Amino acid sequence: MDNIWCIIIPIITAILGWLLRHLTCKKCNYDDLNYKIKTIENTNSKLKGDLDACLSGKKHDHDLDLIRAQNNKLKADLEACLASKKLHESAGNASNINAFNTSTTLETTEPKLIFDADKAKAVFGKKVVADDLKLVEGIGPKISQLFNNNGISTWYQLSIASIERCQEVLNSGGKRYEIHNPSTWPKQSGLAFNGKWEELKELQDYLDGGIERG
Repeated sequence: MDNIWCIIIPIITAILGWLLRHLTCKKCNYDDLNYKIKTIENTNSKLKGDLDACLSGKKHDHDLDLIRAQNNKLKADLEACLASKKLHESAGNASNINAFNTSTTLETTEPKLIFDADKAKAVFGKKVVADDLKLVEGIGPKISQLFNNNGISTWYQLSIASIERCQEVLNSGGKRYEIHNPSTWPKQSGLAFNGKWEELKELQDYLDGGIERG
């Protein structure tokens, strides 16, 4: 019977070691981590008991040395897994803090719009509403609403958005929106935010549907 355990235990240990390596990889499921660690600890305790029983037989020295080495490896892997769990928890807390700080920064750092409605009307020959994205050539009511729904509702916010971000917003609306070209929208919006009405009007006179002429 002792001989059988001395053969089976190394196999069990090898399997547990393989499972532990997968457990500690980046793809491990954090929701299962505590349960798996507990299971490994219980299995390790049983393995230690089997090892003691096998040692009492004083047989198969080579197998015993292998069991000792694998048992030590299992212990090291378990400690690494616990350390990984602790690091994961710390990273999660840091991520939450960073998300909060980022949100707070965005809410407090957007500069105040200084809007001269009379000057804007004099240049465009019509009433201009502050932060109206439809002033940007190429943006109509539906696209304006789509951007509002995606957190871009002011000239300043559009002016600092990348072209890629604008395209992502358009793509989120489906095929009828993704065909539009937002390449000049941040620039136009920046001119509006800074009250550069003459420059904006001149640019729009040059554009063709909000797109630079080829």
